[in-house]
Amino acid sequence: MKIGLMGGTFDPPHIGHLLIAEQAKEQLQLDAVWFLPAKLPPHKQSTVTSAAKRLQLVREAVRDNTDFSVSEIEFERETKSYTFDTIQELKRRYPEHAFFFLIGADSLVNLGTWHRSEELYKEIEFGAVARPGSRYLIPEGARVTAVDMPLLEVSSTDIRQRVARGRSIRYLVPEPVRQLIKEWKLYAT
Repeated sequence: MKIGLMGGTFDPPHIGHLLIAEQAKEQLQLDAVWFLPAKLPPHKQSTVTSAAKRLQLVREAVRDNTDFSVSEIEFERETKSYTFDTIQELKRRYPEHAFFFLIGADSLVNLGTWHRSEELYKEIEFGAVARPGSRYLIPEGARVTAVDMPLLEVSSTDIRQRVARGRSIRYLVPEPVRQLIKEWKLYAT
């Protein structure tokens, strides 16, 4: 099977994440996309929402798409999760699968700063999704396939700010996610 992997903090997950996963699934001819919420993201000092709640939000976001699922592999560690370590473990557990790591094209420029990046390039191919204003600056040695996507400017940061200002996030996040944000009073000031 060909599996797309989508990592992130997902604080919160939004329609942009789902659109990326759907477009990558179609264009890279993937059998499924696994979402990998980071319990302790290495690139952030802290998250706004607890890891357990972020995990639940991602589950709710993908529940209506049978081609999407959530992996808790990064929740098995008590230390920061690095993509290289996660890929190594997934390949050990599922040697029959081919994995593609989905990344925003704008993040390619920073790929060389990732933990064990040169070794990571040998382990996995990347599906780079175009975002507004992004270019494909591919690091030497990385295997990257471009994924076209309708330009949609939405981010978790913007969603948190909208909630804090009392603005609507309807249609920016899946409805079950919106309901949990409201119920849990996430991001409100």
